Amino acid sequence: MSTVVDPHVIGEHIRRLRSDRRVSVRAFAAETGFSASFISQLENGQVAPSLGSLHKIAETLGVTLGEFFAAAETGEEPLIIRTEERHRLDSTWTDAHIEALGPMKQNHKLEPMIAVFGPGGKSGKRPHDQAREEFAFVIRGQVTLTLADEENTLKAGDAVTLPARAPRLWENRTKEIAEILMVSSR
Repeated sequence: MSTVVDPHVIGEHIRRLRSDRRVSVRAFAAETGFSASFISQLENGQVAPSLGSLHKIAETLGVTLGEFFAAAETGEEPLIIRTEERHRLDSTWTDAHIEALGPMKQNHKLEPMIAVFGPGGKSGKRPHDQAREEFAFVIRGQVTLTLADEENTLKAGDAVTLPARAPRLWENRTKEIAEILMVSSR
């Protein structure tokens, strides 16, 4: 079983990154498009954002999702990650989480993750874009990928390369769990 990253660790790290930029909560909220109360709750570990929101926050801070996993790491990251040793970021508003599949420190060029969507799970409330190109491979189940304004149904074995800045939304509209391998570059 994977280890869930404590929302307080994520919140503290976001606060530290925001403070290092000398940006107020209100100004950061305006940059991200979220409310100041949401940013405050996030920084205090009271909420865990959607995967799409976490991407947007990371990009606004000039980091990648891997940075949030790295914040929870203590000591040296192993090159081999056993299933039970994976670190996991949960979403509190939908049945979805991501798991780190490799070292997430900045000296690595790739960020491999698995996104797991339970029945009805979504990556966000609306499509979000990402600064980097990303490769995705459906390992299990079926998902609907809205890429720009086009819906695509992907099933186990299907793959997609997502261009940088292309708005995307992942959604599991089935009653089965869906798993997607995602790899992006730093």
